[in-house]
Amino acid sequence: IGTPGWTSRPAGGPGADVALGGFGGLFDLKAAGFRDPILVASTDGVGTKIKLAIAAGRHHDIGIDLVAMCVNDIVVQGAEPLFFLDYYATGRLRRDVAREVIAGIADGCREAGCALIGGETAEMPGLYAEGDYDLAGFAVGAAERGTLLPRPTIAPGDVVIGVESRGPHANGFSLIRRVLEKCGLAIDAPAPFAPERSLADCLLAPTAIYVRPMLALHRAGLVDGLAHVTGGGLPENLPRCLPDGTRAVLQAERWPLPPVFAWLKEAGGIAGPELLRTFNCGIGMAIVTGEDRAETVCQRLAADFGLTSWVIGRIAEATGKPHCVITAAAGTWGYKEGFVARTGEEE
Repeated sequence: IGTPGWTSRPAGGPGADVALGGFGGLFDLKAAGFRDPILVASTDGVGTKIKLAIAAGRHHDIGIDLVAMCVNDIVVQGAEPLFFLDYYATGRLRRDVAREVIAGIADGCREAGCALIGGETAEMPGLYAEGDYDLAGFAVGAAERGTLLPRPTIAPGDVVIGVESRGPHANGFSLIRRVLEKCGLAIDAPAPFAPERSLADCLLAPTAIYVRPMLALHRAGLVDGLAHVTGGGLPENLPRCLPDGTRAVLQAERWPLPPVFAWLKEAGGIAGPELLRTFNCGIGMAIVTGEDRAETVCQRLAADFGLTSWVIGRIAEATGKPHCVITAAAGTWGYKEGFVARTGEEE
């Protein structure tokens, strides 16, 4: 698993006992090479994106989503995901569907470099409608003491880099489903913004797993803070890695709005601030770093991982709790008038 030079443990590698069927999965931190580790845990689901996956009959990538939503929340704290467990619940078990989902989970773990050490399948007739299922994921990672993110060195003058997303990832799908219903579009219909592809291809693209690029940058001393852009978008997630007395000031015109979000904006009549708080709007991960390291970060993301990134703003001095302000000049992303999106509590 992985690319040359990648030092993470593969699924089933040192530290993991992947013999399934016991009451609990085992992981040996000492065998994995840690000396003085801090454990970092995360749990998440995929939300109503599952409804569209069921309608489209596409279940593999939902498994990748499940892993991504957990491991991306671990890596932003400077930790390496070590192992993963899943919970699959349904009214009546369809083995073909479950097989696809679990295969996606396994592929996601391989991409993240962590071990799939167990899980639970629950069959609950009467609780779930025929054909429905739900997922939950649980990941644990570790970092050596003193290496966690964010670093206390984040200060005014630092820059914010946005790393491209693959689409909506796994957030905002209740609104997406309402837009599809309003437009009378089925999930297998051609995408209005990309007729050569189906809506399923565009909307169900799995969440990007950012573990390898973010750990590589962290180990090279190139990042001070990371934010996984999920529900709440940039305004709500970026402040989570900032210290008190600072704010992030971003300019929306510094990165392009991908066509899928431009279409959702127009078809759903979504105002700019709401768009930024509902979707990632093309930025799946945000990096805070010193201005002198920004060019190197963007170059390494492109050369080593094929990821596009943009310097989208700066850290500024503020009072009180950290917050985020995103400005957009008139004409940005097709909005006739400019707008401002702020962290909810700051409005």
